[in-house]
Amino acid sequence: MDPPIFAALADPIRRSLLMNLTENSPLTATQLAQDYPITRQGILKHLQILEKASLVVVNQRGREKRYSLTPAPLREVDQWIDDIGATWDQRLLRLKAFIEDGPGGE
Repeated sequence: MDPPIFAALADPIRRSLLMNLTENSPLTATQLAQDYPITRQGILKHLQILEKASLVVVNQRGREKRYSLTPAPLREVDQWIDDIGATWDQRLLRLKAFIEDGPGGE
């Protein structure tokens, strides 16, 4: 997994921006800033972090930049989490069998 993805997802405002873009893409930083208690410049800083993590893509028309969600990295994170969950499920099943059957596997 790419560490910038986790750093980007660690911040609640960035997670909220991603949800907003999921539902309303594409949006400009000005449009996004209307929904948050921070300045447009603050939104732009968050969007730059999301862009570096490949979680958003920027399309520029003239002077206007519109941001859209890029779902592929989130699918990778989801798959990684599923893989870890499956590993733990297997471990827990082995532990359950050990506890129920005893060490000899009766």
